[in-house]
Amino acid sequence: MVKKTILKDICMSGIGIHSGEDIDLCLKPSFSGEIVFCRTDLVNFMIRPDPRNVDAKNSSCIVSGNQKVRTVEHLMASLYAFGLDSLIVEVNAEEIPIMDGSAAHFVSSIYEAGIQSLTEQKKVIKIIEPFIIEEVDSSISVSPDTAFVISYLIEFDNPAIQRQELKISVNEENFSTEIAPARTFGFLKDASNLKAQGLALGASMENTIVLDENGVINGPLRFPDEFVRHKILDLIGDLSLLGFPLIGYFKAEKAGHNLHLKVVRFLLDNPEYWTYV
Repeated sequence: MVKKTILKDICMSGIGIHSGEDIDLCLKPSFSGEIVFCRTDLVNFMIRPDPRNVDAKNSSCIVSGNQKVRTVEHLMASLYAFGLDSLIVEVNAEEIPIMDGSAAHFVSSIYEAGIQSLTEQKKVIKIIEPFIIEEVDSSISVSPDTAFVISYLIEFDNPAIQRQELKISVNEENFSTEIAPARTFGFLKDASNLKAQGLALGASMENTIVLDENGVINGPLRFPDEFVRHKILDLIGDLSLLGFPLIGYFKAEKAGHNLHLKVVRFLLDNPEYWTYV
């Protein structure tokens, strides 16, 4: 298995779901063999995704000193699904644009740009010992498998969601059609509190599935279980921060970015649970 990059630049513009800023994003081919984020609004700001410099607060955020690039998970999930691991990501603000709340635009843009293989080989992380990370009533258990498999369970006291569970063996094709189009979601009752924290300033009916106590207020849904599909999208993006393709079964129950990143850091700190293949 070799590393890959894109054939030509991919550029797009959108709003930051948390910052509310208008943002320009450009993905550029690279032969360095790694993903590098470059903040073009700052002088000499370049940072590589690393689980040790990632924070979680309603999104995944790559941090370097006082500066950051946040809401990277949808883009990172898309790069992971296509095996893209050699890119320059230029962004002129502190956040990746949310687009329509899903990864669909990233996927279609990658297909349009095309992919090229590099000569450098890449390693794969294969889980060889099971473990579980728990947090109150949430958990992620990880065990050996022959593919990259995710199952996710969510449960919300809302008639549009209730209990949803999905298991999928992730590959480029089913990621593109079954996971990437699933949009982020939020509850109308939480909006004012989030905005008071400087979050969700760019959230709108165009980039978020919004729910009140009766259900979705800006449908239709793309899938009946779009909510759990989006959680799988987030988990793929967070797991991709390890920097290697994965072989193993990741079973998440009522989890979120914080717990996702605890699993990533556990794997980083406990190499006896996995091996390179």
